[in-house]
Amino acid sequence: MSAGAGAALDHDRVDRNDPYHLDPKAVMEAPTGWGPSLKHLGPGLILSASIVGSGELIATTTLGAQAGFYLLWMVIVSTFVKVAVQVELARWTISTGQPALTGYNKVGPRIGRLGWINVLWLLMALTKFLQMGGVIGGTAIACSILLPLGGDPMSGVSVAAWAVIITVASVAMLYSNNYSLIERGATGMVVVFSMLTIAIALGLPFTPFPYGMDDLATGLAFTIPAGAIGAAIAMFGITGVGADELTFYTYWCVEKGYARHVGPNDGSEAWKRRAKGWINVMYKDAFVSWCIYTFGTLAFYLMGAAVLNPQGLVPRGNEMITVLSRMYTDTLGEWAGVLFLIGAVVVLGSTVWAAIPSWSRMYVNLLAEMGVVNWHAPAQRTRWIRGFTVGLPIVWCIAYLTIQSPVLMIQIGGAATGVFLLAAVVAVWHLRNTETDPAIRGGKAFNALLVVSSIAIVLLGVYTGLSALRIV
Repeated sequence: MSAGAGAALDHDRVDRNDPYHLDPKAVMEAPTGWGPSLKHLGPGLILSASIVGSGELIATTTLGAQAGFYLLWMVIVSTFVKVAVQVELARWTISTGQPALTGYNKVGPRIGRLGWINVLWLLMALTKFLQMGGVIGGTAIACSILLPLGGDPMSGVSVAAWAVIITVASVAMLYSNNYSLIERGATGMVVVFSMLTIAIALGLPFTPFPYGMDDLATGLAFTIPAGAIGAAIAMFGITGVGADELTFYTYWCVEKGYARHVGPNDGSEAWKRRAKGWINVMYKDAFVSWCIYTFGTLAFYLMGAAVLNPQGLVPRGNEMITVLSRMYTDTLGEWAGVLFLIGAVVVLGSTVWAAIPSWSRMYVNLLAEMGVVNWHAPAQRTRWIRGFTVGLPIVWCIAYLTIQSPVLMIQIGGAATGVFLLAAVVAVWHLRNTETDPAIRGGKAFNALLVVSSIAIVLLGVYTGLSALRIV
């Protein structure tokens, strides 16, 4: 039990509406079927908003520009292979009401108050300063091209001004820490631009940059061209569900009410029925989000491979946005440049929108495990989350203004995510075997997928680590 958890038993301090408090009076039977379940979906939409941004628009498109169609198979594998681990961790959360970093801290050995996985998480989080700084920088560049402030669109003054504006606006809009606001904003921002990009990708065969069945066959041949291994590893870590997304997905599952509706485990058949029901709702939520970010990823990769690669255009530095805009202007005409810039602001902004409240929760949860914060005191938890809601975007903005290389910054974060995925797999299996009620585990097909997913992620983590040490 984390420090301060005992205070959770002090009923004078417990907020009965706190989603992290499992009140027997709050239990609810789960809806059945897709129709009744739709209004209970939402955590996956926040997940999609985070994914369809730095990963899809920047890292995936850059990889397509570098490698052509050869790594199309990697896109599919990357988005699919990590879902089972995400779902299994969320299953544990729904059945216990505990978020991911609380679970990670139960895996020994420990370094002081923290388990080794949370120590590794903290190291990964430091690289995310770069990744999220790159996302803020990309958004600022798109805004600067649309509406320059104080000079040339690509001038340091204009881009820096927009980076500050985006940071301040993000803090102002997200400071309320309201789940419904975060969910609605994420949904609106991610859907429109993703649908547009998918439509353009499907229409490429009718433009000056067509692709055919031979190109698709090449992309599904399971080969990695020379010079693209590093980019491929970063893409595997950052596209689809990364270590950060599968971690913060658990917080949104709790705040949507899944765990609260299941209630505390009293060993009864009623509890098992409710748990299975709400886990099935979570399955639907995860499936919808998987469809959104998988098709978005494929579309961005195809556009990079079909439009940018033949012209030798690879997004780099602050010219990233202008190069990426060629995917639109070269296929639809110059008028589409404005459309792309607006879309880029929306899709990159959606990543910032989802990341700020998600990372704020994870940092506070980590501090709770260190004994600094009482996670089970809602007022205290909210104050700390709001503090990080203000502080994190400022640090990310400073990181961008210092380095000013969005693509590199995002790829560094992606590579670190790939390494941490290995630790996340260890935690998932530990929690599954020690705390998840056997009665609510997945069936044989899911368990087989979980094994395959775990092996693939472990191999990725090992390879990434060896590559960083220049052993391979």
